[in-house]
Amino acid sequence: MKKVKALSLLTVPALAVGMLAACGPKEDSKKTTDNKKVDDKTLVVWEDKDKLNGIKDAVAKFEKENGVKVKIKELNTTDQLKQLRLDGPAGTGPDIITLPHDQIGGAVTEGLLAEIKTDKASTFTDVAINAESFQGKLYGLPKAIETPVFIYNKKLMPQAPKTMDELYTFSKGFTKDGKYGFLALWDNFYFANGILSGMGGFVFGGEAGNLDPTKLGLNNDGAVKGADYIAKWYKENLFPKGIIGENGGAAMDALFNESKAAAVMNGPWAFQGYKTAGIDYGVAPMPTLPNGERVKTFLGVKGYHISSYSKKQELATKFLEFVTNEENSKVRYEQTKEIPPVKSLIDTFTDEGAKAVAEQSQSAIPMPNIPEMGEVWAPAASALQTIVTGKSDSKKALDEAVKQIDTNIKTNHKKK
Repeated sequence: MKKVKALSLLTVPALAVGMLAACGPKEDSKKTTDNKKVDDKTLVVWEDKDKLNGIKDAVAKFEKENGVKVKIKELNTTDQLKQLRLDGPAGTGPDIITLPHDQIGGAVTEGLLAEIKTDKASTFTDVAINAESFQGKLYGLPKAIETPVFIYNKKLMPQAPKTMDELYTFSKGFTKDGKYGFLALWDNFYFANGILSGMGGFVFGGEAGNLDPTKLGLNNDGAVKGADYIAKWYKENLFPKGIIGENGGAAMDALFNESKAAAVMNGPWAFQGYKTAGIDYGVAPMPTLPNGERVKTFLGVKGYHISSYSKKQELATKFLEFVTNEENSKVRYEQTKEIPPVKSLIDTFTDEGAKAVAEQSQSAIPMPNIPEMGEVWAPAASALQTIVTGKSDSKKALDEAVKQIDTNIKTNHKKK
């Protein structure tokens, strides 16, 4: 109803302008028409901050081939939805925005994104397309993926272990005198979920792109086993107490940068910092869990999306298909080092980090993009904190978390 009211209010000044134009001189009428034609051939794109270099050549080609103008504005992805809520109804918003996929569900529910009709979905990995989907419909084309991987200091650990059992044995022997064999932020649900899900837990039932928030699996037998496995590393002092809590990430990075940690679980966002610190590091997919399964890390996908307010959705779709095709995705990767989930490119990566992220992504789980996911983070983090500090056993802590999540969902996400 709010959107209908906003639009109805805009019709008043619009009608007034129309009446004035009709009464004015013929030259003014012609000028208005010409401006409209120019506007019809201008596509407004909001790109991620400091990522313009990745698409500027593709934009120039698209403009030339289609006889249109593409205006690019760089804006942090975290700010784009906020701005669209203001600019969209006012008619001054973009045709295309860049978002992390976990914002899709909320944006669609608000009526901010248009469904994308394309035959190019098969160009991308299934997991990336699933991440860009909500309630069975596609709302974006993916530009980049990220997920936690195994990063190791080659001087301290010549090769990455294949299994977590090997890593555990290494850590038991290496951890002493302020040095650690392996570190991970497993009190943080974003990272811990890879263990919980790999052991058989899950956040929501259903399939990626069509999740069921009424089915919670964070306290099933698999999740409890995963939490018990996490607790083991803390109980045996294989992780220092300093990496628990809000400052855990900084503490972990400091230990790795000072060669006091042989390996860490972290994402591609950490590569540059480790390189700057002078660490000769290697990157590999996460080692296999004791149950033989892969660590099912959360996958993050950034994609291009079409505003529901856009009057040029066909042209916008054409641009999305063009800027994310194999040729342009490769150029964007070379310029930005963001890893595109384009099937034909995955086997061509020569960079060790990109190869590891691409391989790990195949067993990763798209971070749930439904609005109800917002109710999960705090209770899950609280449960993990009590587990790793020994204040509660895994089953009790996870039961309490799921109860709280369920209550929050029923309270805050009532079906209309």
